[in-house]
Amino acid sequence: MKNRDPINLKAVMIVYNIIQVAANSYIMYYVFLATDVMSLSCMEIDYSNSYWGLKFLDTTYLYYILKLADLLDTIFFVLRKKTSHLSFLHIYHHFGMACLSWLGVKFLGGGHNYYVALANAPVHIILYSYYLLTAYDSKYGKLLWLKKFITQAQLVQFAFLLVMFGQLLFIECNFPKIVPMFLIPQNLFMICLFGEFYVKTYIIIPKQKKLQDKDLKKRD
Repeated sequence: MKNRDPINLKAVMIVYNIIQVAANSYIMYYVFLATDVMSLSCMEIDYSNSYWGLKFLDTTYLYYILKLADLLDTIFFVLRKKTSHLSFLHIYHHFGMACLSWLGVKFLGGGHNYYVALANAPVHIILYSYYLLTAYDSKYGKLLWLKKFITQAQLVQFAFLLVMFGQLLFIECNFPKIVPMFLIPQNLFMICLFGEFYVKTYIIIPKQKKLQDKDLKKRD
């Protein structure tokens, strides 16, 4: 895209974001249906052909497809020449989630991984609803309070997963210990990355702008 004009993808992005909101809402629907068979402390993986064993696997597969679809966000940024959005945080998070969700489908279709969908689906419903609004009209991209809320929701998501998988290291549970041993540092790293973004974007930069405005007023 270096020597090309940005491509107008408004119609494509509106359809894409509607699909994302609908698909994540579908996952959220089954997450709530499964509350009666879930355990907060220990959820073993059901490898049988039972209803919930297969339903969790189906939902995990849909979640994996959505993580692959999330990679289109990066392609849209490139085609629209929004290169400032292509940060390390963005690339690492989307690529990492695609890899982790593949492992979920391959080996861990259900069990305590249910809580990943419980935490992630509502955040993505909010996120892609916001993207839908901004695709429809760019003025919604200026809603700083909404952008701030989305980042806060993402931080709460990682903290929640840290607690849910951290407890597995201290209790007897027939769930692979390697999963929390990997996800705990992963979620800590994501908290650091999103936390750094939050502090820089919503605390440091606004404070610097206020100081600059005060300085300009004094000069006037």
